Amino acid sequence: MLNNMTDTEEGEGGPNSQGDGNPKESSPFINSSSASDVEKSQQYDGKNMALFEEEMDNSPMVSSILSSLANYSNLPQGSKEHEEAENEEGAAPSKKKPAVKAPSLGTLMGVYLPCIQNIFGVILFLRMTWMVGIGGVFGSFIIVFMCCSTTMLTAISMSAIATNGVVPAGGSYYMISRSLGPEFGGAVGICFYLGTTFAGAMYILGAIELLLIYILPQAAIFKMEGLEGADMEAAMLNNMRVYGTIVLSFMATVVFVGVKYVNKLALVFLACVILSILAVYAGVIKTAFEPPVFPVCILGNRTLISKGFDVCAKVIERDNGTVTTKLWKIFCDSEFLNATCDEYFANNNVSEIQGIPGVSSGILAENLFGYYLEKGNFLEKRGISAMQDPDAPITNSNRYVLADITSFFTLLVGIYFPSVTGIMAGSNRSGDLRDAQKSIPIGTIAAITTTSIVYMSAVVLFGACIEGVVLRDKFGEGVDGNLVIGTLAWPSPWVIVIGSFFSTCGAGLQSLTGAPRLLQAISRDSVIPFLKVFGHGKANGEPTWALLLTASICEIGIIIASLDAVAPILSMFFLMCYMFVNLACALQTLLRTPNWRPRFKFYHWALSFLGMSLCLSLMFICSWYYAIVAMVIATCIYKYIEFAGAEKEWGDGIRGISLSAARFALMRLEEGPPHTKNWRPQIMVLVSMDSEQNVEQPRLLSLTNQLKAGKGLTIVGTSVVGTFLNNHAEAQKADQSLRKLMETEKVKGFSQVVISSNLRDGTSHLIQVGGLGGLKHNTVLVSWPRTWKQAEDNLRFRNFIEVVRETTAASMALLVPKNIAAYPSNGERFTEGQIDVWWIVHDGGMLMLLPFLLRQHKVWRKCKMRIFTVAQMDDNSIQMKKDLITFLYHLRIDAEVEVVEMHDSDISAYTYEKTLVMEQRSQILKQMHLTKNEMEREIQSITDSSRGSIRRKNPSNLQSQQSSEEPAGVSVEEKPEEEVQLIHNKNPTSPTTPTGSAATPGSAVQMTWTDKAETQAAAGHPEQGGVKDIFNMKPEWESLNQSNVRRMHTALRLNEVIMKKSKEAKLVLLNMPGPPKNRMGEENYMEFLEVLTEGLNRVLLVRGGGREVITIYS
Repeated sequence: MLNNMTDTEEGEGGPNSQGDGNPKESSPFINSSSASDVEKSQQYDGKNMALFEEEMDNSPMVSSILSSLANYSNLPQGSKEHEEAENEEGAAPSKKKPAVKAPSLGTLMGVYLPCIQNIFGVILFLRMTWMVGIGGVFGSFIIVFMCCSTTMLTAISMSAIATNGVVPAGGSYYMISRSLGPEFGGAVGICFYLGTTFAGAMYILGAIELLLIYILPQAAIFKMEGLEGADMEAAMLNNMRVYGTIVLSFMATVVFVGVKYVNKLALVFLACVILSILAVYAGVIKTAFEPPVFPVCILGNRTLISKGFDVCAKVIERDNGTVTTKLWKIFCDSEFLNATCDEYFANNNVSEIQGIPGVSSGILAENLFGYYLEKGNFLEKRGISAMQDPDAPITNSNRYVLADITSFFTLLVGIYFPSVTGIMAGSNRSGDLRDAQKSIPIGTIAAITTTSIVYMSAVVLFGACIEGVVLRDKFGEGVDGNLVIGTLAWPSPWVIVIGSFFSTCGAGLQSLTGAPRLLQAISRDSVIPFLKVFGHGKANGEPTWALLLTASICEIGIIIASLDAVAPILSMFFLMCYMFVNLACALQTLLRTPNWRPRFKFYHWALSFLGMSLCLSLMFICSWYYAIVAMVIATCIYKYIEFAGAEKEWGDGIRGISLSAARFALMRLEEGPPHTKNWRPQIMVLVSMDSEQNVEQPRLLSLTNQLKAGKGLTIVGTSVVGTFLNNHAEAQKADQSLRKLMETEKVKGFSQVVISSNLRDGTSHLIQVGGLGGLKHNTVLVSWPRTWKQAEDNLRFRNFIEVVRETTAASMALLVPKNIAAYPSNGERFTEGQIDVWWIVHDGGMLMLLPFLLRQHKVWRKCKMRIFTVAQMDDNSIQMKKDLITFLYHLRIDAEVEVVEMHDSDISAYTYEKTLVMEQRSQILKQMHLTKNEMEREIQSITDSSRGSIRRKNPSNLQSQQSSEEPAGVSVEEKPEEEVQLIHNKNPTSPTTPTGSAATPGSAVQMTWTDKAETQAAAGHPEQGGVKDIFNMKPEWESLNQSNVRRMHTALRLNEVIMKKSKEAKLVLLNMPGPPKNRMGEENYMEFLEVLTEGLNRVLLVRGGGREVITIYS
């Protein structure tokens, strides 16, 4: 069977057949466009794949693409962009494709060691001992445990995201943006970028602090010797600014010249960090046996700066005599024993204590609890009493070690947290990893575990080995200007000083290398339009402009100049980034998206939420005002991307939340119809398209926007004639046209295009199936068919009437704007004018609600609202007006009220003539729907029956009718081809039936439509063109359908009144009469509406949906 079918196909088309002539799309995986059909048939011959031969271009064999899928390259682009780049390269064979180096890094070199290098940093060497001294071992341990727990929980969440498929290079930005969408991704990416940039500033400031205080103090440009208080602090900050700017410029130049040198030096910097930490542990072990000698001089209980004296004593015995020391000379006015000395110096003794008593000394008990200081406080030794007068002025304060800042618990958290950042280093290198899904979780969690153990043990060991006053001495002024952690190191303090200097320089270079690339990745994603310029760089891809911006932002941190002030800033940005990593993991887990299948299984949404909560808490613990600033920055970027950024679809979790929330809301809406207070027009706008699939009535969407003011549901629908298979491209083009117009008119809603065999069914389908569940439209907006009288548009007005019937049957409201082209656009403004409401029948309050909604829009805001109602003969118009005013007061609607009295009047001759013309036109339109054969049979039937009726019945009556209907006196027999006798029958009994019963004037009438009559009908008014006088028309009037006469009379009278009152109104709203119950009077119905609205510029016909839409109750 299969072979026969294949032979048949080859017989018809041959192997070289071009099929349907449409060019095939190139495969997204393999380039097979060069293969001819013969080669294809040979390729699949004998493989039992002939059945799929026609699909091979778009659906390649699995065997041919498995290698491509398995060896997916981790590039910063997404898979689609990567494949497009591959195809473009394949299309240009003249260019030699560079060989792609296979990623070769394992867990240790690719993740573990880079994380170690990034986590251990300047805070460990410069501030850790001070934090232990200020916060105590207990408080510092809590800080370290809290921060390390945060990063561990974040690493667990990050591992789950990183192992959920292939992670492109780009680290946390790519993970967050692809998990939470472009808005969150862009906002957090910018925060992560700012954090990394300020981290570079912090590392540079740390390096300058090491240089100017511990390595080369004499290099200071602004000398600090002899200064005290604010002057010395200002000099120090200025030195930091000058040297920081110089170092920043040098580092930026190095990064610009060649990043490869930075990467080569990374291992050297890492070795410095590890050696420094090992030296500290070696020193701790050595203190148990032989503590180093670092004496600290104490006056009373105050710690003295060790510079300026050599012996920690007031006097010494020399040559059997008492001699004063340099310390005496500092506090006294002369070197003699009878000199006048500082009061505190005179009243207290000088003592020397050991700065590093050792791990076995028991000093841990003294350092367990915190010792927070105000700025300018003396560093005092616990357990030593001092004699001092509280009222005495403080002198020689520059000789004591003072607290340089006011310290408190939350400050310590903000300063310490940067020392646990850097956990993203492994994921940032995912493109270089041999097996990223295995290496990232193991390496990152192992690195955090290692660093956490080091930090926690360091807190305990520092408290157990070092004297409290030394710990609180931030710059080591009491221990000969040594780095405090260096005093503990073995074999020399210089191991720590030099090691930490190089490690901070290296970390600064790494920050200046990574931050521009992150900004370049964000720019190339095109989610933030104004950053596009930073996506460009040198020919080799180096981000030159991004580096320039990074250096500029980094300079802001340098100008701040204080390590303690910069650290909380970057803590905010990193904490926000980690918070969103946890949020992304929690959302993906809770939403159970089908694509969420991480290889890392040791995660849980509760852990992610705990990590997110910790991040948020730490943000406000560190600094509540910095936290608010960071959130404002992120929110502004989020909203900017939302409104101005490129639309990206990355399969993110926020879209999943939207779907879940939408499903939940729709299920809630299904529980019952909305209360009257919650009713609002959910509009289905029915538009028609031209041959180019462009909207014919764009002002319909302008009116929609003005009615909705951007709120509620709006569905813009249209129908395309044809079949789905043949006309799908047209439908897509129409949908794009609708979306573009909706965007132009700022209509928030959905477009919907259906393909149907005819417009009538398509419109019906839209009305029936638009919306979803409880979120369905309750109002239909359709334009008035202005050319309905033309023969070629006969079908259009019948479709319109069907829409009226269907909305009535579905209990939906209907809005029909007439003269839609005259309606204002969204850019126009009415500075004055009225919106007139003609409330003739109660429709549930739609007529009251619509003007109120319109006046919320800026186009109609200045217009006043007037409400007219009609009083009959037996109505009390005065009382009606009072009741209407009261009703509007309770509705909280401001409007002028007028009651129009319409007394019964005789039906005018014009009304009869208008009705006659209408009925004759109705019959002509009916005849136009017949086929040629049907029309010939109909004419013959009418003619024959008329002749039979003439011969059998009242010839005198016939003669009188002929005299009134045929002024030329031509009989039917004489001129049958020029005159068509039309039958208008109200009752089932027809004068053409064989019974031959006589027709009464009110039920049936025979009328003749002549060319002259047609001209008169087109003229509209019977008085024009010298037509028959009223008395000659009388018999025709009597034979008219009296129901049509009454309706025409009502339409004319109402139109007369409306024209009198509302001719100058900007908009007239009035009740739309219901359609005829049978289909015989559809043309008459359109005529009634035309007469009702004749002469008005803008009219909105309104039909209620059969329920109350406005209420007086709160």
